[in-house]
Amino acid sequence: MENKPQIRIKLVRSVIGTREDHRATVRGLGLRRIRDERVLEDTPAVRGMIRKVDYLVRVIG
Repeated sequence: MENKPQIRIKLVRSVIGTREDHRATVRGLGLRRIRDERVLEDTPAVRGMIRKVDYLVRVIG
């Protein structure tokens, strides 16, 4: 079983007042509230989602 690269993200700003599609992207990343963290597989799709809402999330490590 091979180790797949992972990326850890954290929601650092509120989604209140943001665009609906950005809120949907944050939910799609599995983040619900401020300071929520998720470890996800590092894929181009996940990278694109992070780039879309880069002002709301922080990549850790």
